[in-house]
Amino acid sequence: MNQVLEAIQEAVAGVAERVGPAVVGLGRGWARGSGVVIGEGRVLTAAHVLRGDEATVTFADGRIAAGRVLGADTDLDVAVVETETGDAPVVEWDADAVVQLSVGTPVLALANPGGHGLRTTFGLVTATGRSFRGPRGRRIPGSIEHSAPLPRGSSGGPLVDSDGRLLGLNAVRREGGLILAVPADDALRRRVDALARGEAAERPRLGVALAHPRSARKLRAAVGLPERDGVLVRGVVDDSPAARAGIERGDLIVAAAGKDVAAVDDLFDALDGAPATVTLRLVRGAEERDVEVALG
Repeated sequence: MNQVLEAIQEAVAGVAERVGPAVVGLGRGWARGSGVVIGEGRVLTAAHVLRGDEATVTFADGRIAAGRVLGADTDLDVAVVETETGDAPVVEWDADAVVQLSVGTPVLALANPGGHGLRTTFGLVTATGRSFRGPRGRRIPGSIEHSAPLPRGSSGGPLVDSDGRLLGLNAVRREGGLILAVPADDALRRRVDALARGEAAERPRLGVALAHPRSARKLRAAVGLPERDGVLVRGVVDDSPAARAGIERGDLIVAAAGKDVAAVDDLFDALDGAPATVTLRLVRGAEERDVEVALG
């Protein structure tokens, strides 16, 4: 037993020494987040920890630098910040390490919450291929669930293997203390490279706020309308594609681009593969209608 504990101690200390200098704090105070240096002048972090186009970056040696957001993908919850990284090392990014992950794989989570000092914790992969909701409600698939505990302000910090290779970006704390990390696979690397070039994440948006399907069924039942699968529009953004198409609060979206919509993910999936103009089928009260929406 002592040998196992000593091995864990050595692994944690070794990763803290090698990767710790690449971990930064974002913002000032515990309520903000962490990040990791992925290249000269480049820091990767979670989009939800940023406020505006500027950020304060605190390095492991205590140096504080101004940062500028080069690009953020709020659907995927990642962002790239430009700053003077100086002598800070770059984390090793090997997408093959993510592919090899399995339940029980030892992992280490690192953070520098709001610049208050390095935290390094040990855990195990508890599940792969998990999903969670990003800041705008889209499902982020393929996530890594692990048991390495993290304090508040750790979002955006790296999840690494025992060799210090980047596996993911810690994003969400689940009930029971487990953490979900966005996987650092080839798809994320391509997205991050695009963000670093200043390319915006362009996905079709209706401009609506949606209610959970259970709420839709309850509301329709409350006013005597028959039960129907779909997602309920609970708000429409002014001058959005939805507003221009005449979609109103209270409409039930039951199909998009010829595909049935029974849940929010169904709508997201249909829009992601849709042309610039998409047909939505709505139920307004008891009346069913089709509307053409120019997504732009």
